[in-house]
Amino acid sequence: MLKRSATYTLIAAICGAYLLQLVVPSIEIHLVLPNIDYLKSTNEWYRLFTVALVHSGLLHLGFNMYALMVLGNPLEAAFGKNKLLIIFFVSLLTGSLTSTFLASASSYSVGASGAVFGLFGALAIVGKRIGADTRSIFVIIAINFAIGFVLGGIDWHAHLGGLIGGVITAQLILNKR
Repeated sequence: MLKRSATYTLIAAICGAYLLQLVVPSIEIHLVLPNIDYLKSTNEWYRLFTVALVHSGLLHLGFNMYALMVLGNPLEAAFGKNKLLIIFFVSLLTGSLTSTFLASASSYSVGASGAVFGLFGALAIVGKRIGADTRSIFVIIAINFAIGFVLGGIDWHAHLGGLIGGVITAQLILNKR
C-alpha cells in the first residue's frame, strides 16, 4: 500500500485551491487574512488558516510550494506525518495571529509563508539530529527576512510569527520524546 506524504498532500491542497481561485476568482476575497478588527467584527476566524490557500501569483505560489517540499520532506522523515502537520498548522496560526494583530486597518495578507517559516524554524531545531547543515538554514532565514524588508508588500510579521511558532512547537515535540 502506498503511504501518503503529508508534505505532498499539503502542496496538492494549496495548489488545488490556487487553481480553484483561477476558475472562481470571487472566492479569494473570502480566504485572505485581514486585520484583527475585521476578524473580531465578522467572526471569520477560519481566515487564520485559509490565508495559506491564497497566493499573489504563480511565482509566489511556486516559491512557497518549493520551500514546503524542501523543508517538509526531511521534517516529515524526522517527526512523522502527524507531527509535521502539527508544526505546519501551529506555525500557520502563530504567523497569522502575528500578522493580523500588527496589520494596518486597510491591509490584508496572503500565502503560506508563515507556515513555511515555521518549518524553517523546526528544521533549525532538529537539523543537527538529522544531519542538516544548520548554518545554511540560518542564512536562508536571514536572506528571506531581508527580502521581506527590501521588497514591499511582504508580510514579515507572518514570517516572524510562523518562525517562532515552528521553533517552539518543534522544541516541545522533541522534549516529549
